Amino acid sequence: MKTKNIMIVGVGGQGSLLASKLLGRLLLTRGYDIKVSEVHGMSQRGGSVVTYVRFGDKVYSPVIDKGEADYIVSFELLEAARWTEYLKKGGTIVTNTQQINPMPVITGAAQYPAELVEKMQSAQLKVEAIDALKLANEAGSAKAVNIVLMGHLSRHFDFELTEWMDAIEKSVPAKFLDLNKKAFLLGREA
Repeated sequence: MKTKNIMIVGVGGQGSLLASKLLGRLLLTRGYDIKVSEVHGMSQRGGSVVTYVRFGDKVYSPVIDKGEADYIVSFELLEAARWTEYLKKGGTIVTNTQQINPMPVITGAAQYPAELVEKMQSAQLKVEAIDALKLANEAGSAKAVNIVLMGHLSRHFDFELTEWMDAIEKSVPAKFLDLNKKAFLLGREA
């Protein structure tokens, strides 16, 4: 199998590490060679973060270069736009519509860009934008945005739902299991 590349991007504290762990567990049980990068960026300060997940028959490096990502999963809208040059032709962006103001917007030095989904689509990019925060709250916690997005991403793979649920069970504490399963299903149906 040709190597597939998934970038998980967002703002520090949104749960990209858990999302990559979940994906990694699932792909390992499927027998793929997998490489997952560390979280890069200001993960503890609300800054931009990126994690690479690569899988296939044989993967030699965890790094994804520009124009190589099959999927970009973005926890925040501006982060989706920030990383578009990494998307390969025919790739898909799965993004949360939530907007988290970066420091230049907070200080008044800049404005949050308007109509980002429309701008990405007008650049001929395939964008699937969902209100993952609303769905996460519906599941029981705003912290489940990451699992909502993993649920939506799951629609692009032919893995059984039971395989995804097993990966969730192995990735989250038991007391949050029902909430995360509900969040995953809401994202899958979105």
